[in-house]
Amino acid sequence: MDMKLYLIFLTYGTLHGTVLAVCIFTVKVFAASLTRVLVILAIVMLSVAFLLSLWQLVSFCSFCGCHFSVSCHHRNLCVCVCVCVCVCVCPCVSRRVLMVGMFLGLLSLVMISLPLIETKTRKPVEWVVDPNHKKLVHEYVHKVLEGPCRPSGTRQSLLTQFPASGHVIQPFLWKDKPLPDDLFLYPPPFGFRGLESKIANLLKLFSAPQPEKTPGKCQRCLVLGNGGILKGLELGSVFDRFDILIRLNSGPLGEFTVDVGNRTSIRMSYPEGTPLHWVDTDPHTLFVAVVYKRVDISWISAMINKLAVPLWDWLFFWQKVPDQIPLEPSRFRLLNPHVIRQTALDLLKYPPPRPRLWGWDQNVPTLGVSALNLASLLCDEVSLAGFGYNLSQQEAPLHYYDHLPMSAMLQEKMHNVDRETQLLQSLVRAGTITDLTGGIHCTFCKS
Repeated sequence: MDMKLYLIFLTYGTLHGTVLAVCIFTVKVFAASLTRVLVILAIVMLSVAFLLSLWQLVSFCSFCGCHFSVSCHHRNLCVCVCVCVCVCVCPCVSRRVLMVGMFLGLLSLVMISLPLIETKTRKPVEWVVDPNHKKLVHEYVHKVLEGPCRPSGTRQSLLTQFPASGHVIQPFLWKDKPLPDDLFLYPPPFGFRGLESKIANLLKLFSAPQPEKTPGKCQRCLVLGNGGILKGLELGSVFDRFDILIRLNSGPLGEFTVDVGNRTSIRMSYPEGTPLHWVDTDPHTLFVAVVYKRVDISWISAMINKLAVPLWDWLFFWQKVPDQIPLEPSRFRLLNPHVIRQTALDLLKYPPPRPRLWGWDQNVPTLGVSALNLASLLCDEVSLAGFGYNLSQQEAPLHYYDHLPMSAMLQEKMHNVDRETQLLQSLVRAGTITDLTGGIHCTFCKS
């Protein structure tokens, strides 16, 4: 076969593959807002378009007048790849190649579309809480709430154990407040390297500095995880008694309030983790936005301004993100990247981020551990609940709100939280923080 023909097929396949990949990726991003039928129809339409473009026989392109030809006694085949990019191929040598290309293309579409279609419905996890254990948990939580509050207790204990974390940092970034130079040393989530102008424009939308602590009052913070250990303990009304209740990502309320309460002082999240439908009815709720990548800044700006997220930005989110947050601009906060940096480098002893040929090599802590560090800056005493995975009970619920069993964690390869678990266990044993549900370290369990 002529070398020109090989180049034509290579160009054709590359262009079509790129177009199809973008289309499929777009469908996947918006799959959460479409019905299953629409997703299937979209994939079928892409497949039909692919087939039609392969077999469209014309002697030349009527739109752009393409007349590139390959030496052959047969009529040339001009295939329109996009609006004004055409290639001509010879039908006498390309039919088998096209058949192979069609087969591979359809196979690729099927493989890509399978994750979009749920084929298995999980049964609800049957879980019964031991009444004696439930009683012990309630007694312990009441003991914590009714005991004396230690002013700056958690923060001082952290400084004793981790002297490197002693430098003063502000939990949030504010309007008209100078930013330190080292904030632009690393990329998100450890800093805003290369994002100076975008951050400057974003901060104009935020409020002027406000006090982060109530003067003269010893405050208790509760960082509430989403673990299945909360299910059936019925601690909701007790959780609501804490001064500041920090919820993570999209942890729902509604039918689960008996276990998790209905107050939300702070909901801390990033775009993909934020509830698609806002669930907090507390009028005093603050939304603490966390920046993990460049496009998150554009999303935060759109949420504050009540504007639509630009279509181009949608392509950089790995799952569906909300298109609105029904809060006043004064209820938004931007997390200081120093909080995450201190969590990673000083508390977890991760190595500093290092530049690579492509991107940065950095160990990012989970949002839960970063939230504990934030809580130590906002409150005098910090407690956690809903943390920890007991893999010995594989039929236990993984989350308090869904049907995933604990065994699903065995398939999770993305997060290695061993070092974080060790850190939290050491903090609980030292009395720096309290674990109300005992998932990290149970101080009230009899065995």
